[in-house]
Amino acid sequence: MRLSLRQLEIFVAIARTENVSRAAGRLALSQSAASSALVELERAFDCPLFDRIGKSLHLNATGRGLLPLAETLLAGARDIEDYLAGGRPGPLNVGATLTIGNYLATLVVADYMRRHPGSPVQLQVANTDTVVDRLLRGECDLGLIEGEASHPDLAIEPWLDDELVVFCAPGHALAAGGPADDATLARQPWILRERGSGTRAQFDRCIGLRLGDFSLCLELEHTEAIKRAVESGLGIGCLSRLALREALRRGSLVEVATPQFDLARRFYFASHRRRHQSAAVRSFRAMCMAFAGGAESTAALPLPFIP
Repeated sequence: MRLSLRQLEIFVAIARTENVSRAAGRLALSQSAASSALVELERAFDCPLFDRIGKSLHLNATGRGLLPLAETLLAGARDIEDYLAGGRPGPLNVGATLTIGNYLATLVVADYMRRHPGSPVQLQVANTDTVVDRLLRGECDLGLIEGEASHPDLAIEPWLDDELVVFCAPGHALAAGGPADDATLARQPWILRERGSGTRAQFDRCIGLRLGDFSLCLELEHTEAIKRAVESGLGIGCLSRLALREALRRGSLVEVATPQFDLARRFYFASHRRRHQSAAVRSFRAMCMAFAGGAESTAALPLPFIP
């Protein structure tokens, strides 16, 4: 065989970083060793894989075609290693959007680590756009997202149903009334997630367009910050029912009835179509499904929420 797994591993690292030095650092190699391995691979088949422009490397057409094949082969090799080592799953990197990351994924990760001690896990929590970008760049193995994503390289599969909820502080005027109409809602100061989040995208599409020129008081990146700001009486908000369940039960926040809006949504699994799903990914996905306990929506999840 004219190539080795190590050469392919180095090629993938260089392709993902577009920098030999950074790739070598990831693999604990010297820069010269990484560079030599790439040159040997290209010479073995008399086939350049990168366009070299100055000191920069950019995948050429051949390199772009090889990348998903190499990643699939390396993932399969890791599965073999895991099997021969006693079935322990290999490394796992999960990207989760903020609502899922804060209220679901951390609980699944904790259970996964108890079942697979010694198997390294990384959980990266960010908004939908960032998680999707990391998936496309090969920086995480599986995404758990709450926003809609459309890209030809992504496979999107439904997981759980959820819904957004408009809410206010117990002392707010809307807390004691019935359903709030559009004109009333447009006059309120709103505290919302930042653009790029799935929650904000759905708010803009389902509520913002209907309200027109409404008052945006604050944009915050974290659900807990929004909840605290609303509790303080700064305005009203709109978040996932999953994120609000404990506060609504406790009475520190109150749901505002908005039957005129369809605020139902879904949580999804997202993965790269051309990347092999490792044993670790398959195990984690199965645990996500089992953790839901057969529930069809987040409202029915029997989870212990901590205020």
